[in-house]
Amino acid sequence: MSMFKIFTINPGSTSTKIALFEDETKVFSKNVNHAAEKLAQYPAISDQLEYRKETIDTLLKENNISLDGVTAFVGRGGGLLAMDGGTYEVDDLVLDHAVRGANGVQHPAMLGPQIAHEYARLYHAKAYVVNPPDVDELQDLARMTGIKGVYRTVHLHALNLKETAIRHAESMNKKYEDCNFIVCHIGGGISISAHRGGKMVDGYDIVGGEGPMAPTRCGSIAVSDILKYCRDKDLGEVKQLCTRSGGFVSHLGISDALEVSSRAKGGDPYAAMLWNTMIYQIEKCIGSMAAVLHGRIDGILLGGGMVYNEDLVSQIKDTCEWIAPVTAYPGEFEMEAMAAGTVRVLSGKEELKKYSGECKFKGFDF
Repeated sequence: MSMFKIFTINPGSTSTKIALFEDETKVFSKNVNHAAEKLAQYPAISDQLEYRKETIDTLLKENNISLDGVTAFVGRGGGLLAMDGGTYEVDDLVLDHAVRGANGVQHPAMLGPQIAHEYARLYHAKAYVVNPPDVDELQDLARMTGIKGVYRTVHLHALNLKETAIRHAESMNKKYEDCNFIVCHIGGGISISAHRGGKMVDGYDIVGGEGPMAPTRCGSIAVSDILKYCRDKDLGEVKQLCTRSGGFVSHLGISDALEVSSRAKGGDPYAAMLWNTMIYQIEKCIGSMAAVLHGRIDGILLGGGMVYNEDLVSQIKDTCEWIAPVTAYPGEFEMEAMAAGTVRVLSGKEELKKYSGECKFKGFDF
């Protein structure tokens, strides 16, 4: 059986992660940090393309890594409109939407398809994205709200959530499509999702302020309280509470969950209340996803950087293990997930998807 060489690129807010795989075995990986003042020189995120690529080229040269013979280049998908989960080839439409941020969310992940395309062009290979952040597989009942014309959507850590579920299903000698899971990504942002039969049928819009409090995110708050809060504030400033200035940052001015946990353990009552409230809200959201799945759940899966914290995992197990077994997968599988999704397509185990360029959900017929 032929071996696939896969090069993955994951642009973040202040760093770019790269990794080279032979099939699903990682043979090289690096994370390069970017100075905030350097990135600030670029008016738009897509303007960073050449700088980020030059940084990657330098890193590869320093480590004597050649990209000759790479089968596929895979970038973290960003800027795209809502779609089903899966692996998509970077065609002209994907590239156009990534460059301009067609979904209206300006995030460094927009650079993923662009950088992958540049390398694929140079090395006569294919470029792909796998389970982009805008994966939307909501069931109809999860879409309606109490305001006419306003429908729910989700922004989640889809790449890591789905890979965690796929790996856990394999550990049970089952297919992801034959299982029901509650999957959580608990890091700087916190995603909690319900997976039924290979689809992420419900979850929270963590970009829009839904779900539990997180280190930099306010989480769900009553509309009336938000309206009262923003009476004398700039709306742009208030919106930052959803992704940057909420949660631990709003209360303590720090986003380091380890520090908050340490303060809590050391007897700081404010930090302890914040830490335990965040975990309490995670547990409530897990309970709501249990109802979505009608209590028929094969496992509750915890991924993300905060899952290294034993207290967090212990509390969630104590509260939620009556629902289903709780399994911890500390850290993230984002690079591995991009490689694995590509290998599944190249080996014929999964069908390659084509990006339509249209929002999956266009409203109901009534």
